[in-house]
Amino acid sequence: MSVVVGKVGPNAIIQLADVLADRLGLDERAAALRAAGLAHYLACDPERMTDEREAAALHKVVQARLPQEWDELSWEAGERTAGYLLEHRIPKPAQWLLKRLPPAWSARLLLRAISAHAWTFAGSGAFSARVERGAIVIEIAQNPIAMPSCPWHRGVFTRLFRELVSPRVLVLQERCCAQGERACIFRIGWT
Repeated sequence: MSVVVGKVGPNAIIQLADVLADRLGLDERAAALRAAGLAHYLACDPERMTDEREAAALHKVVQARLPQEWDELSWEAGERTAGYLLEHRIPKPAQWLLKRLPPAWSARLLLRAISAHAWTFAGSGAFSARVERGAIVIEIAQNPIAMPSCPWHRGVFTRLFRELVSPRVLVLQERCCAQGERACIFRIGWT
């Protein structure tokens, strides 16, 4: 029986490695990549979808090496990932439109785009979402890169929804695979 390995977007690795370099220096970046078994990314960043286990390994290594700074570093990497998406993946006309629609409409349209590309951050995890009054609920069952409180995911969702839906967006994680739950559940509200 073969094991199916999910792929995630390279920014799950690139942005965390870049945050380490910018905040703590190139030596810390190199040490973390080596400790995660990712020395092959010392010379150049991944350029395409990567094995979800690589992303998970780097996030776990950084959490173990820097437990006090972990949440902040991972959150910043998530925000930078959203910044990359805003700059390179979400067309400017779509961004212009989303910023001008009522938040409930913008949130639905953004959720549709996120759902269509969920594999980039959910890997082999099962993605689902629903719309509630004044909120979007995203669920990633068996999230392959789940970490306690999932600061990377929360950083991605917070920046995307604050930039495109409402500056008042708040992202809360209600459940987390890394804390023994079946799924990571994120509630994204704007009212």
